[in-house]
Amino acid sequence: MCNILITICARGGSKGIPGKNIKDVCGKPLLAYTIDIAKKIQEKYKCDIILSTDSKEILEVGAKFGLRSDYIRPDYLANDTCGKVDAINDALIFSEKNNNKRYDFLIDLDVTSPIRTVDDIECCLQTLKNDTEALTIFSVNHCARNPYFNQVQRKDNGYYSEVIKGVYLTRQSAPEVYDMNASIYIYRRNFFDLKLIDVVTDRSLIYVMNHICFDLDEPMDYEYLSYLLSNNKIKIG
Repeated sequence: MCNILITICARGGSKGIPGKNIKDVCGKPLLAYTIDIAKKIQEKYKCDIILSTDSKEILEVGAKFGLRSDYIRPDYLANDTCGKVDAINDALIFSEKNNNKRYDFLIDLDVTSPIRTVDDIECCLQTLKNDTEALTIFSVNHCARNPYFNQVQRKDNGYYSEVIKGVYLTRQSAPEVYDMNASIYIYRRNFFDLKLIDVVTDRSLIYVMNHICFDLDEPMDYEYLSYLLSNNKIKIG
């Protein structure tokens, strides 16, 4: 049995949607959905979970839903300019010292992209385990727009061209691309030993979800998620 750490990162400050990580969705705070699924993985794989936050209120919500934490994210890792990998690494170092063990894999579950299942996480983990050279894997969805075919960007001269130049007459003939949906990220432990700063490396894998999954960026996204949950259109857990 390998050692696995699950990180749940939930920074307190948010300029776009204040309190977004604990905003109510169908009668319980958003954070609770990620705690629930993390506990299911914990029960099966005997892994550890750490909540990474700078917010006392988020710590209290976490404790209410069964995830108590002695870890407080340092201020320098809790601002808009800090990369998430740095915050995850700090939580990893704390957990290894606190639990007196070295982890083999780290599963990061994003609070604001909660539409995932236990099967999704397990398939992700197994895919990474099967490729011993791979450093990371992350969840994606097929995307509607393709930068090789029907996405454009502004050039220096004020005119527009394709994001990526290519000779493709149909969307189907263009290289397949995916949307990162920010739901599941899994790191092999030596990713952090290599001091890498981005989950996307030259040895990264993807897990394509066969269901809807999206990151909550706007207030309307919460209403849409509530609608999907209350009408049994999606499954979480």
